[in-house]
Amino acid sequence: MPGKVYLVGSGTGDPELLTLRAYKLLKIADVVIYDNLVSQNVLALVNEKAEKIFVGKVSGKHLYPQEKINALLVEKAKENNVVVRLKGGDPLIFGRAGDEMAALDEAGIEYEVVPGVTAASAAASKAKLPLTHREFTSVVTFVSGHRKNNMPLDISYKKLVDLGGTIVVYMGVGTMEEMVEGFLKAGFSGNTPVLVAQAVDRSEEIFIKTTLAELPKIKKQKNLKPPVVWILGEVVELAKLDV
Repeated sequence: MPGKVYLVGSGTGDPELLTLRAYKLLKIADVVIYDNLVSQNVLALVNEKAEKIFVGKVSGKHLYPQEKINALLVEKAKENNVVVRLKGGDPLIFGRAGDEMAALDEAGIEYEVVPGVTAASAAASKAKLPLTHREFTSVVTFVSGHRKNNMPLDISYKKLVDLGGTIVVYMGVGTMEEMVEGFLKAGFSGNTPVLVAQAVDRSEEIFIKTTLAELPKIKKQKNLKPPVVWILGEVVELAKLDV
């Protein structure tokens, strides 16, 4: 019988934040297919006999396009392996798990999704920042700042303004200036508080509290580099930066 694929979230890098299910799977895996957002501390937990295959980015280039990763998952599962597809954060939040699940469904491969701590939760927890608060907002929106094939960002800033609440931007370093301009033009105040979290749970971790208007300046001053999330909204005033 074909093997099974597990789409596993590795969180932001701290192995103590892995689920127990994720830990157990790393110990029995025959093959672990991982990207560059998976920390070395998490990789150190992998069964030493497992085949480890890196499919992340190097110098901005994808060594493995998504279609090739999909094919690799199918191939390794058909060799009767326990295959762990190890992803940073949570597989179902900007983790392209949808593409991989579709490929596995088409090939008739059994799979399971194991959630992980997403960057928004990890950053907010370390900053003691509630993403929701009964006096501020009951709405949280996750937004991707990733630009696909050099196309304009597919973001309705006006709808986000109308919805209000807390906004968490993932993959929004390269497009930060464009996004800030979009938010301001749509009606957000330049004084709206923002929390920037770079490389949460890693040695290069940085937390910065600023405003929407000042965000592009902070990017240049601090030379921000991925992985970065920024949290926008009134709840940011509650953040305690003792991290």
